[in-house]
Amino acid sequence: MKAAAAVTSVDGLVEKDLVDGAAAESLRPVEEAFAVRLTPEVLQQIKALELGDPVFAQYVPQLRELDHWADELDDPIGDDAHEKVKGLVHRYPDRVLLKPTLTCAVYCRFCFRREKVGGGAPGLTEAEMGAALDYIAAHSEIREVILTGGDPLVLSPRRLEAIVARLAAIAHVKLLRFHTRVPLVEPQRISPALLKVLRLHPATRVVIHVNHEAEISPAVAEALAAMVDSGVPVLSQSVLLKGVNDDAATLAALFQRLAALRVSPYYLHHLDKARGTAHFRISLKKGRELMAALRGRISGFALPAYVIDIPGGFGKVPVNADHVLEISPGRYEIADPWGRRHRYSE
Repeated sequence: MKAAAAVTSVDGLVEKDLVDGAAAESLRPVEEAFAVRLTPEVLQQIKALELGDPVFAQYVPQLRELDHWADELDDPIGDDAHEKVKGLVHRYPDRVLLKPTLTCAVYCRFCFRREKVGGGAPGLTEAEMGAALDYIAAHSEIREVILTGGDPLVLSPRRLEAIVARLAAIAHVKLLRFHTRVPLVEPQRISPALLKVLRLHPATRVVIHVNHEAEISPAVAEALAAMVDSGVPVLSQSVLLKGVNDDAATLAALFQRLAALRVSPYYLHHLDKARGTAHFRISLKKGRELMAALRGRISGFALPAYVIDIPGGFGKVPVNADHVLEISPGRYEIADPWGRRHRYSE
């Protein structure tokens, strides 16, 4: 499947034969609620025009996104509750999230920030970025800054360099992390200029978001190799998605492929309770069973931690017996990083 430009609308989906005209009309309310964007790389990764295709399912909107459950949230991980200045989230004592942009190269249909990203959402102004960086400089307990968004790697190398240089000059910021989809969906952006920026801070890591081996095309593999060869450690995070990767063989293939590409599987996320995403959600019980099936099947260094972000902004914890207690079928108590317990229902 060839394409010269990104698809950014329902009409574009029709033009590329991803949906037919009748379906497009019914999808317009979805497009109005949640941004649509597929890059040329993603269009080439799609092999079948149906929800059974793991790439198609992640990016092509569905009517089920208009089904909103009572326990789904506009801000499921509680960014707003911990935002100290615009674009700066300080949830954990030693690290912060810095969101310079709310634009992404693509828009996943299950995104936990789907209420905020896309739709021409503005990034931080120069003054707002200055205030965020001043906050980091003023708080010596902050050892790590995680650039997220949106996707920070959609910014130009010149703009990224200005941000990274300022962070590198703050003595107590020992670690820098980028969370990104760009190497998977726009691998041509991994240029020598960008690699130079990623090496400005001596302890930079890039964490890519990838959910299925089908997303790792030759161009993607080349981009990942370029980062690793340049001295930038690359890790991965994946989201457990019904109909995409909710079986042990699929997950094993993904994690083994990543390990072979010198990418370290880091997190497997239980799906956040964002609005209109219930059709992607599996149970915690099944997630645990999948992790049990993977143990011994693949190398330990290729096995990510299975984690859940407690809805409401109470932090991320491993899904194991120490943190997650099933009190009745589909009902759990989850201990947050500070020992407080929260109810969670399926």
